[in-house]
Amino acid sequence: MKTTSINWSNTILAILSGLLLTGSFPKIGIDWLVWFALVPLLIALKNSSLTNSFRLGFLAGLAHYTTLAYWLVYTMQTYGNLPLYLCVSVLFLLSSYLALYMAVFSIVVKRLCPKPGTCLFIIPCLWVSLEYIRNYLFSGFPWGLIGYSQFNRLHLIQISDIFGVYGVSFLIALSNATIFLVFLYITGSKWKEVRIKKRLAGGSIFVFILIAGLVFIYGKWRIESIDDLISASKSLKVTIVQGNIKQSIKWDPAFQTATTEKYVNLSLLAKEEKPDLVVWPETATPFYFLYDRLLSKKVQKGIHDTNTDFLIGSPSFVRRGNIIEYYNSAYLISPDGRVCEKYDKAHLVPFGEYVPFKKWLPFIGKMVEAVGDFSAGQEGKTIKWNNCNLGLLICYEIIFPELSRAMTKNEAVLLVNITNDAWYGRSSAPYQHFSMAVFRAIENRRSLVRSANTGISGFIDPVGRVMDSTSLFQEKVITQSIPIIHETSSYTRFGDLFAIACVVVTLIFSILYKGKK
Repeated sequence: MKTTSINWSNTILAILSGLLLTGSFPKIGIDWLVWFALVPLLIALKNSSLTNSFRLGFLAGLAHYTTLAYWLVYTMQTYGNLPLYLCVSVLFLLSSYLALYMAVFSIVVKRLCPKPGTCLFIIPCLWVSLEYIRNYLFSGFPWGLIGYSQFNRLHLIQISDIFGVYGVSFLIALSNATIFLVFLYITGSKWKEVRIKKRLAGGSIFVFILIAGLVFIYGKWRIESIDDLISASKSLKVTIVQGNIKQSIKWDPAFQTATTEKYVNLSLLAKEEKPDLVVWPETATPFYFLYDRLLSKKVQKGIHDTNTDFLIGSPSFVRRGNIIEYYNSAYLISPDGRVCEKYDKAHLVPFGEYVPFKKWLPFIGKMVEAVGDFSAGQEGKTIKWNNCNLGLLICYEIIFPELSRAMTKNEAVLLVNITNDAWYGRSSAPYQHFSMAVFRAIENRRSLVRSANTGISGFIDPVGRVMDSTSLFQEKVITQSIPIIHETSSYTRFGDLFAIACVVVTLIFSILYKGKK
């Protein structure tokens, strides 16, 4: 009976950790929860075997990712036309895959921390290592890295221009490790039969306060220094158009003309502002631009009447012999209707723009309406505009740090994210998606413009401040002068060296403590 009680207690603690993690992200957005969210799981691991540690980590991950990514059920059922039971099954499979990372985290912490003191740096190094691996493995899905929960804490997240979002994740994991060690000391509990000494608990607090203090001081100084650059820099006037086209009618031929005219008419409202660039969302034109001549002429006439450059999202295709390749694209169009540049999306959405493992998943079709799978464009490609380069990120390309970094290294002075988040309805997904864009601006010290069909659209400056933004599901036209600076951040230069260092440290400890229990 006693053993059963302990197991149930540990199970509840693991699930609590998962729920606390979810609560720190939008929409709930209680971001301070993440600073101790892992502590219940770590407490549960204290007296658990390696097998149970894996199980508890998996439960924590399952609780977290099913509640964080619940919106997938709505998206797949509404636009993928899948039955509810299959939507729930797919969510469970994805959440189970992501939960494996927390399961590995749990078992490795239990394995690689023979003494309590090692927890202080093994926990954050391991956590960052797994986040970094998740960014790349199986095409990558770095949604909900714990650092993203702090997108509103500008003084804390300025370190992203050195360490990327992983630096913020490290600080959060360090906080959890510190609180865990202090908890063990206060309660007189042991870690692997070793009692926590006052010196270790006090030292852990000192180390965390020291690092957090340095992070805050750096953030304050960096904001001031970047603001000085902004005040001395030139600015560009950009208009974003949020058409608010329902996904259910977006690709209906009966509404193609009305959708096109709506975007044209909304753009004309900005003419008096004399913007340098007007940005439409991903696939704003629900047809193949330049191929459908009548609708293309409507767009070109609207651009001519607005008398400025336009960046518009549109599907496109290229014939190569007997093969037709389809792309999710963005066109840069001059006032005379001429296409100046074109960007093709490089990182495609699994099951949205192509179906991986088709042979084994024949029952799952794509949710994006097009003929055949989309092809990927060139990673890191920028487009030339007015003697400068633009970095285009279509849809969820914004969640991959390496893509915006590659574009900035290719001399992009402005990052532009065009997306269609209508797929997510009024769920938490559009808020989570938008929050990640803040880090791309800080990491590369670039202004970022975001145009979304149904929202959230907005402007983010190089410090990560949201200069202006829209609400969900409203027609909106916003024009904003945005600063253009040419600062090259350490992150842009060197990339994820910090995350890689965490992986190396974790591997070294794995070798050193191989065979130890």
